[in-house]
Amino acid sequence: MTYTLNDWFGSGVMANKTGVLLNDEMDDFTSKIGVPNMYGLVQGEANAIGPGRRPLSSMSPTIVTKDGKTVMVVGTPGGSRILTATLLTMLNVIDYGMNIQEAVDAPRFHQQWLPESTNLERFTLSPDTQKILEGWGQKFSGPQPFNNVAAILVGAPSLGGKPVGKNRFYGANDPRRNSGLALGY
Repeated sequence: MTYTLNDWFGSGVMANKTGVLLNDEMDDFTSKIGVPNMYGLVQGEANAIGPGRRPLSSMSPTIVTKDGKTVMVVGTPGGSRILTATLLTMLNVIDYGMNIQEAVDAPRFHQQWLPESTNLERFTLSPDTQKILEGWGQKFSGPQPFNNVAAILVGAPSLGGKPVGKNRFYGANDPRRNSGLALGY
């Protein structure tokens, strides 16, 4: 199950007697064309508020399977940055052979077209690579408050790896959040 609030504590309203905070997903609609929302996402007429419409959302809890069996589960908060963080974590495990914690810890970048700048965490690109890309007109800026990925790899800490002890699920918690802990069992 996944649940989105959007901003910190959503709308700031709790449903009576439930303890469930209500979201503020109206920010995901375009309220003013060309004006960025809280995540800096600039949207157009296609996402305007209207009856019967649903707002653009990047919510994407992901379950990766192979031969019908669950291999990996990845999720993160973070508005427009959700897709980037989720994809980069999966690529780090599947294509680059990282274990699940290394994949979550790895530096990230994010580009969402507007604003026309790529957000970089430290050590995402080598200085030489960044300089070449800047020479081609690419603009870079420092990191935004990045996502806080939580991920689980099933069977071993890395794809093709061997189980450690009797553990079957290997969890990874993002150090960017500076809270919580992931344990395998």
